[in-house]
Amino acid sequence: MSDKPWGGAFEQPTDQLLEKFSESVSFDHRLYAQDIRGSIAHARMLAAVGVLTGEERDQIVEGLATIGEEIAAGQFAFRTSLEDVHMNIERVLTERIGDVGRKLHTGRSRNDQVSTDFRLWIRDAIDHLDHLAKNLQRAFVHRATLDEGVILPGYTHMQRAQPVLAAHYWLAYVEKLERDRQRLADCRRRVNQLPLGTAALAGTTIPINRQMVADELEFEGVVANSLDSSSDRDFALEFGFVLTQISLHLSGWAEEWILWCTTEFGFLKLPDAFCTGSSIMPQKKNPDGVELIRGKTARVVGNLQALITLVKGLPLAYNRDLQEDKERVFDSFDTVAACLELATPMVAGAELQRENIAAGIDRGYLDATTLMEYLITAGVPQRTAHELIGKLVGTAMKKNCRLADLDLAEFTAAHELLDDNVYEVLGVRRAVEAFKSLGSTNPALVAEQVEAWKQRLT
Repeated sequence: MSDKPWGGAFEQPTDQLLEKFSESVSFDHRLYAQDIRGSIAHARMLAAVGVLTGEERDQIVEGLATIGEEIAAGQFAFRTSLEDVHMNIERVLTERIGDVGRKLHTGRSRNDQVSTDFRLWIRDAIDHLDHLAKNLQRAFVHRATLDEGVILPGYTHMQRAQPVLAAHYWLAYVEKLERDRQRLADCRRRVNQLPLGTAALAGTTIPINRQMVADELEFEGVVANSLDSSSDRDFALEFGFVLTQISLHLSGWAEEWILWCTTEFGFLKLPDAFCTGSSIMPQKKNPDGVELIRGKTARVVGNLQALITLVKGLPLAYNRDLQEDKERVFDSFDTVAACLELATPMVAGAELQRENIAAGIDRGYLDATTLMEYLITAGVPQRTAHELIGKLVGTAMKKNCRLADLDLAEFTAAHELLDDNVYEVLGVRRAVEAFKSLGSTNPALVAEQVEAWKQRLT
């Protein structure tokens, strides 16, 4: 028997250079469990429609299950001459059970087979990532409880802007991760359509039952068009985008924490277990974990770019170019999963440097907007109030003092409505308590959100 599944019309063996260049089993062996699961479902369907006998079905199912156990135990030797994981498994099956094994591929092509395996693998990957993202959400919610009442400076343009509760800050990342989980779930719906049975590109004359296979493999439906099925990698690109979005969220968080760990900020202390030192400077504690999370985002973004470029301009239907999709997706998944796993204990174990934060919280006039809105509430137009408070901030800056340290006469000179009640709205804690809008950093509203997230994430 030829090493190739397509050698009948060929007079020359495959050149070793092409064999080495075109093999994919070195990376697509990761699909072995999905390939075996899909082949078992296919064999059962072939028996149900009369292509296989019950005895032949059982031989195939038993043989595939044994091969799966051997691969899992590291006792299976993959051969690059057989190109991919699919042919490696089928060839060993045929060597063990004879011609019955050669019947397994009836009614399918490697085109729809690999698409099925890949969809099954991505479906499993999505479920795993959802679990990891949920764990990280829980860690952030736990931090919101630990740091209740702590006030941080909020930033825009990396300049101090308004005060926010630390709990509000942590919940911002819970929200981002929730959108990531929603995108994963939405992507899963489109992944979860069965291509198997569309064969090479036009379907098959064998009276197969695709819905039976879809039901056994827990697909929500079957791909409707065989040409589309053979060429489609939308699901891989979409998964690549969701992975990239998760990575971008993690990278933004990592960048903030890298800044917060500096002496200049002094907001945060990471556990020593997640830092490294310098080979020359004894005092250094470097936040390498978060730096690498930020850095690894580059490869995830690059993988998405590679996937987009890969499918640009491919004609219908299948093209061998599509072999290049798996390494990019595998690498992005591995990278994002590792980042999520590392982020969770770092978030749980970090400590806010509360004394440092409190000592500098009054810098930056974080209560200026609250004072402006105090005037607006009293009837002063927003643009007018903005200009008046801006001038008062300018006065305080010249005196190098807080707004609350200005004399009452300076306030009343700015506007008659700025009487001695003005001191009741100045200061970061009063500013935080003054917020009223839904979604704001108001302590009562934040406490409600924390409790709501605890319930959602149980």
